[in-house]
Amino acid sequence: MRNLIFEEPGIRVNTNTTQSINHAWERIRVPVVVPALHLAMYICIGMSIMLFLERIYMAIVIAGVKCFGRKRYTKYKLESVKEDLEKHKNYPMVLVQIPMFNEKEVYKLSIGAVCGLSWPSDRLIVQVLDDSTNEVLRTLVDLECRKWIERGINVKYETRNNRNGYKAGALKEGLKKQYVDDCEFVVIFDADFQPDEDFLWRTIPYLLDNPELALVQARWKFVNADECLMTRLQEMSLDYHFSVEQEVGSSTCSFFGFNGTAGVWRIQAVNDAGGWKDRTTVEDMDLAVRASLKGWKFVFVGDLAVKNELPSTFKAYRFQQHRWSCGPANLFRKMMKEIMLCERVSIWKKFHLIYGFFFVRKIIAHWVTFFFYCVVIPATILVPEVHLTKPLAIYLPATITILNAACTPRSFHLLVFWILFENVMSLHRSKATIIGLLEANRVNEWVVTEKLGNMMKQKYSAKASKRPRSRIGERIHVLELLMGMYMLYCAIYNMLFGNDHFFIYLFLQAGAFFIVGVGYVGTFVPN
Repeated sequence: MRNLIFEEPGIRVNTNTTQSINHAWERIRVPVVVPALHLAMYICIGMSIMLFLERIYMAIVIAGVKCFGRKRYTKYKLESVKEDLEKHKNYPMVLVQIPMFNEKEVYKLSIGAVCGLSWPSDRLIVQVLDDSTNEVLRTLVDLECRKWIERGINVKYETRNNRNGYKAGALKEGLKKQYVDDCEFVVIFDADFQPDEDFLWRTIPYLLDNPELALVQARWKFVNADECLMTRLQEMSLDYHFSVEQEVGSSTCSFFGFNGTAGVWRIQAVNDAGGWKDRTTVEDMDLAVRASLKGWKFVFVGDLAVKNELPSTFKAYRFQQHRWSCGPANLFRKMMKEIMLCERVSIWKKFHLIYGFFFVRKIIAHWVTFFFYCVVIPATILVPEVHLTKPLAIYLPATITILNAACTPRSFHLLVFWILFENVMSLHRSKATIIGLLEANRVNEWVVTEKLGNMMKQKYSAKASKRPRSRIGERIHVLELLMGMYMLYCAIYNMLFGNDHFFIYLFLQAGAFFIVGVGYVGTFVPN
């Protein structure tokens, strides 16, 4: 009895608990865990191969387009159209819409840039669609509009008492105004976009000379790409989107997703497609798909760039990525049947829309990045019965990564950081796509991406706020911390018991999850 009383109970309990856990693990590992992990691995390998083939296909197409000079927008003869416009003065009426919501830092930039467009003032209407809830800010925007009206620009300041439909609702209401009836084309710029003065001269002629064209889309140029590491990594991802995905879509199927801004629409095509709809958070993509199913064509002008701002705070970027990932998945759910039954487009275009545009790029790309590289591959370290060959674990993702990063050669030295950050963000993107497919909670969440103004202003804000005043609860992200602990455990296990050096990647990836998990990424803005 005395021995029992003075025996160290804590050690005995912990030993028994550990032994029980180990015993339970051994009992379920072979009959349950191994088959489940094998199945997950095969599914992920299949998705990875699908993504790899899609990337190879686009690489071949874009190489052919560039080597043979077959970019679609270079086929159009614009000089004769421009000469005809200047000679006969038959300028079409153009509407420019600037939707905004509490855009305190950037409203002057966008309004000023649009009002400075080179186009006859009597053939141009600038429509500022302000849904701001801040009455002081509304007054300031109104004053800015009046300033340009006094300078001879036809500016219409339109407000709403609600935010029904968010951006889609504002654009839809704007097109209902009586003065829009005379307009043939509508240009859309988000509040942080600053087009050059010749933007209309470099886009409208495409639509004048080609009645089958519905949309002319320009690419984006980021004024704050050098603001911080996070903005540099965003630039790498978006450069691939514009340089490859949009260019390939334009050159092969005459279809790509409208980016929601820096584009010119033929108003007839917008109406023919059913106008703006707010059924998802990607109203721009929704309109583009519907217009494409009606037989309209699009052209992407890769050498025309419009300056804009990347989100430089992680909070803003996180909300943006949720919307950009959840919306396409939800739209895919709503439109898959409509695409399949459409008789006006070819089988090839249906395949491109369903498989390439939606399934692989908007769903598979996120899932394979998270589930394969962050969950399944680390899990195979803990279960030695499941073997993963190096070509699938290393060479395949390496090839995909290099193809993605090749579009931003100036940031190639940041490739490792880009991989780690994209893997972390794939957690949110995968969750968002599942929410969109299931139409679960947050499926219609719309949070306007926070803007901080021009690059110099952002630098000042970043220096002034080296000591962030945000609450600790706003900076701690539990899911990232849990993933970091999981990958750290796998890294330690691999270092102690493995016969390879995979733990190097796992340690780096765990560190990336921890850094993001404590909110130490992007710039900090004081409350």
